Amino acid sequence: MSRTLKIILAINLLLLVALTFAWPHLLVAPGKLIPGHQAINTDCFACHSAFTGASAAKCVSCHKPADIGKLTTLGAPIAKPLSRTPFHQALSSQNCIGCHSDHAGVRRYHLQGSFDHSLLKKDTASQCQSCHTAPTDPLHRQISGNCSQCHTSTQWTPATFDHAKHFVLDKDHNAPCATCHVRNDYRTYTCYGCHEHTVANIRREHVEEGIRDLTHCVSCHRSSNEHDIQGKGGEGGSERKASDKNKGGDD
Repeated sequence: MSRTLKIILAINLLLLVALTFAWPHLLVAPGKLIPGHQAINTDCFACHSAFTGASAAKCVSCHKPADIGKLTTLGAPIAKPLSRTPFHQALSSQNCIGCHSDHAGVRRYHLQGSFDHSLLKKDTASQCQSCHTAPTDPLHRQISGNCSQCHTSTQWTPATFDHAKHFVLDKDHNAPCATCHVRNDYRTYTCYGCHEHTVANIRREHVEEGIRDLTHCVSCHRSSNEHDIQGKGGEGGSERKASDKNKGGDD
């Protein structure tokens, strides 16, 4: 390569670098900024640091976490917030870049992906209905809170709970959830919320079968079918019926 050509290439390279620093929004930026950031469209270093890119520290220098969702960066109240609940204040860390982008280039401004609920503080993570609209189907209308007992924070469906695996809600047990799950606590249940089931009514026949724990009904009973008995009680019941049948044959 001749010396003249090297000089020409060097001059072009220096010129390109100079133009990049002079008009970075035209030569480097993947696209225009969102309307709210048009005032800094030519000031790349308002958000970016040299060789490291954008950082949350730059974001919060303008967007105060305590004001996000409530006030603009100029201190004016937000008339129509994008979220009905300002939740940025409840984040355990201010990782703005983890959710937000800006330039309208190859990927226009939008959430980069689903919101990472692990960023929420522990006491806030369980308050789903403060941000999400509660389902209105007959089942969910009976439930308040405790979403995480059936659903995960990564996706709403599929739910992790199938009631029929524990007890079949047939026509004889089409009751409100709170009948069995007192105070909407789905970690526990009781069969004595119904007037037909009392300890006094069932004690004798269960003691005869050798069953004295009358609190864990679904360990044996999985539906209203009295003949569909599983577990220890089911085995005891089957043996008793077989014994009674043999005695009847001998008579």
